Amino acid sequence: MQTLESLQRLWTPLFPGLMGIQLTEASAERVVATMTVRPDLCTTGARSTVTGECKAFHRGRTTMVWQTLIKTEEGKLCAVVTQTQLVLPAKE
Repeated sequence: MQTLESLQRLWTPLFPGLMGIQLTEASAERVVATMTVRPDLCTTGARSTVTGECKAFHRGRTTMVWQTLIKTEEGKLCAVVTQTQLVLPAKE
């Protein structure tokens, strides 16, 4: 597993970096990150910080299933996302 710093550098020029997502924890089974909700990212213009926690339900050879909980600074749940991802082999 890569370090938090190397993962953060990897995605800084990508969509998560553009959104301002900051990793706080990363393991094979769990990823936690925070994001400041900027006025240009929402319809209400409110500025706050949210935390997302992703947990692996299934980590197979060809697919993975993860669930993400998004919570406010006060710990209030504001979104739940379950995602299935296809695992592609690395290009040689």
